[in-house]
Amino acid sequence: MSSRPVSPDELTRARTVRAHAHHQVDPGQDGREFRRVLGSFCSGITILTASVDGEPVGMTCQSFFSVSLDPPLVSFCVSRSSTTYPVLREADGFVVNVLGTDQELLSSHFAARGADRWTGVDWSPSSITGSPVLADSLAVLDCAVDAEIAAGDHILVVARVLGMRARDDAGPLLYYRGAYRRLHDAVRPTGAAALRRGGAE
Repeated sequence: MSSRPVSPDELTRARTVRAHAHHQVDPGQDGREFRRVLGSFCSGITILTASVDGEPVGMTCQSFFSVSLDPPLVSFCVSRSSTTYPVLREADGFVVNVLGTDQELLSSHFAARGADRWTGVDWSPSSITGSPVLADSLAVLDCAVDAEIAAGDHILVVARVLGMRARDDAGPLLYYRGAYRRLHDAVRPTGAAALRRGGAE
């Protein structure tokens, strides 16, 4: 039985994996440290929203980023265990609501499991996708799913941008080291950095 020839790129990737196999992080042993280290990367916060069978659907998403200018593409990651994303992806399109400084409670509200996320929430339908646009969002992007890629215990979603707009009169809501932050927040040094600066923990 014949087999497909292995490309040079595939051989290079295989050699690289073998060469570094003994350096891989053990998720059971090092999971907490992995989270702590990645918490040093500051990110913005978004809420993904859609309208499915006339009902609003939404979820908080921290892992959102730009991918391409031409064509305009963005991406985000969702856990395979998410119960909201399988519903949201059934819509023809969705909105990425980039949260502003004063929307911390909204972020926490949409991150909660099993809660009624829409009671008391001020929103209006997008003119492009019909998806909910949350009032006072810092930026809004109408999108449609372009591709989904399996990535460990998450799904990497690539989406086409169909329309967008942003405010210039507010700052972003940020997430850093397990807490919400603002651009003007002073962050206390910890660990070795605190010792170098003479700080005490």
